[in-house]
Amino acid sequence: MAWIVLVVSGVLEAVWATALGRSEGFSRLGPSITFGVAIVLSMVGLAYAMRSLPVGTSYAVWVGIGAVLTVAYAMVTGDESISALKIVFLVAIVGGVVGLKLVH
Repeated sequence: MAWIVLVVSGVLEAVWATALGRSEGFSRLGPSITFGVAIVLSMVGLAYAMRSLPVGTSYAVWVGIGAVLTVAYAMVTGDESISALKIVFLVAIVGGVVGLKLVH
């Protein structure tokens, strides 16, 4: 259960990071509210997962999922350029996250 919660929390990290960028310094209400809700839920989930998973593993998985999804979403929406090297490095992050799960 902790792993499922951790993955969902990682997804929520991507949500709050994207919402933070779209809030334009908290001047836009919708993205600002989305940021606030997503960051609280993401942190609560991370804290829950850390009750039974190592802190380092939990944090690395959480950040990895959030980072990959944030960049992937930005690429899909055209906010960030797509390149073969970026994709290679994103795959490397995913491989590291999967590796941490396998060695746990």
